[in-house]
Amino acid sequence: MAKVELKQPIVDEIAALFDGAASAVIVDYRGLTVEQDTVLRKQLREAGISYKVYKNTLIKRAAEGTAFAALDADLEGPTALAVSKTDATAPARVLAKFAKTANQLELKAGVVEGTYYDQKGIQVIATIPSREELLGKLLGSIQSPISNLARVLNQIAESKGAEA
Repeated sequence: MAKVELKQPIVDEIAALFDGAASAVIVDYRGLTVEQDTVLRKQLREAGISYKVYKNTLIKRAAEGTAFAALDADLEGPTALAVSKTDATAPARVLAKFAKTANQLELKAGVVEGTYYDQKGIQVIATIPSREELLGKLLGSIQSPISNLARVLNQIAESKGAEA
């Protein structure tokens, strides 16, 4: 069997990851211990993120013709790929949080909802809260004035009841 035929299933696997993905982030994992890598993989899995080490040429081939082709320039050295199909900011957020405790992990670049971000851009994306957090904050800000109004109306009603 030719080398190309052996590598095609891996290219198809990466292409399937990219298909319908909200975001993909590439990292340099050199220097991580096995224990650190195991902890990182567990955190990514819990967040619903696919994380795997691939050869750069195979990632390039799978990304051809997609928005993820923008990552080509950053595909140098050892590369791990983190892909999320649901939460666009999750890979950057989880990886950046982990990189604070493991200095060896280096975020290279990423594509979030079709837009390419370099290393600095991915660090900014990592600071964006998850969709659930944002919805919770929105709901809290909507509820606050309503609950304050209800409290005031209740006090008015109680004071009217006390006068009668």
